Amino acid sequence: MHNFDQLFQGFAQIKVAVVGDVMLDTYWWGNVERISPEAPVPVVVLDEKELRIGGAGNVALNTVALGAQTVLFSVIGNDDDGKALISLLQKNGIQSDYIVQSSDRITTNKTRVISRNQHMLRLDAEITKDITAEEQAMLIERFIHFIEEEKPSVVIFEDYNKGVLAKPVIEKLISVCVENNIVTTVDPKRKNFFCFSGVTIFKPNLKEVKEGLNVLLDDVNEEFLQDIHQQLKEKLNHSVSLITLSEKGVFYQHNNTSRIIPTHVRNIADVSGAGDTVIAVASLAYAKTKNIELAAAMANVAGGLVCEEVGTVAINKDKLLAECKELLS
Repeated sequence: MHNFDQLFQGFAQIKVAVVGDVMLDTYWWGNVERISPEAPVPVVVLDEKELRIGGAGNVALNTVALGAQTVLFSVIGNDDDGKALISLLQKNGIQSDYIVQSSDRITTNKTRVISRNQHMLRLDAEITKDITAEEQAMLIERFIHFIEEEKPSVVIFEDYNKGVLAKPVIEKLISVCVENNIVTTVDPKRKNFFCFSGVTIFKPNLKEVKEGLNVLLDDVNEEFLQDIHQQLKEKLNHSVSLITLSEKGVFYQHNNTSRIIPTHVRNIADVSGAGDTVIAVASLAYAKTKNIELAAAMANVAGGLVCEEVGTVAINKDKLLAECKELLS
C-alpha cells in the first residue's frame, strides 16, 4: 500500500531539470463580424491577448505544479519574445538562469487566433535548424555546472524538433547524467528518436514508435508491445519503455516485467498537453520511488485528468492526489 500523502509531500525535495525546446504560446481572442473587403477572409476584431509557456516549458509547469524545484535548459532568442518568456517562467516559479539567449535565433512563438472557440489561424515564428556549435557548448557548460552544484534527482529531455536537442548535446548530457547516477527520461520526436541512448525511461507515444521503428499494427496487445520494447532496447540500451497508447492507457516494460495499464473512464475535453503531464508525473514518481509500475499508473491517471480540461493545462496536485488514493490504493 503506497502512502500517497508522503509521496506527494516528498516531491518538494526533488530537483528536476527540463532540457529542450521551450516556446511561447500566444493566444489572440476576438470576434468575427464580417468578411474583409480586400480578400475573402474573416476580419477578427481582437478583444484579448494572452501569453503562455509552451513546449518543454509546459513540462516544467507540470513539475512545478507538483511541488518540485524545477530548472529549465534551452536556447531562445535574445528578443522581446524571449524577455516575455523569461518573465513568465520566473512568475511561474521555474528557474530560468541557465537558459541561453542567442542573437542568432528567434524565440519560438506560436500565435493562435481564436474566435468563438474556433481556431481561425496559427502563425509560427521559429528557427528549427540545430543550435550552433557555440550555442551547444554554452548549453553543455551550463548543464555540467548545474549538475555539479545542484545534483538534481532527474533530468527530463523534451524534444520538439526545434533544434535545441542537437545530437552532440543529447549525447553529452546523457553521459554526464549517467556518470552522476541521475535518472533521465525522454519524450522523443521523430528526428532524434534513436539519439537518446542510455536513458532511464524512454516515453514515446504509439504513433512515434510506429514511425520510428517502421512497424504496422492493428491490434495493440502486450506481446506486440514487448516486442517493440526489445527492438527499442537493441537500439537505445535504455532501462524502461513507457509507451502512451492514447485511449487505451499506457504500457511499461522494465527487464521482464511489463503491463498495459488501461485508462480510467473520463469525459475527454481536450488531449493537448497530456503527454507533457505524463512525462512530468512519471519522472517525479520514478525519481522518488524507483517503482516503475507505480510511476506508470500515476502518470496514466494524470494524463486522463488533464484531458478533462480544455486547452493545455498543468496537473492539479490536489486532484491528482485524491485520484491516486481512490484509483490506485
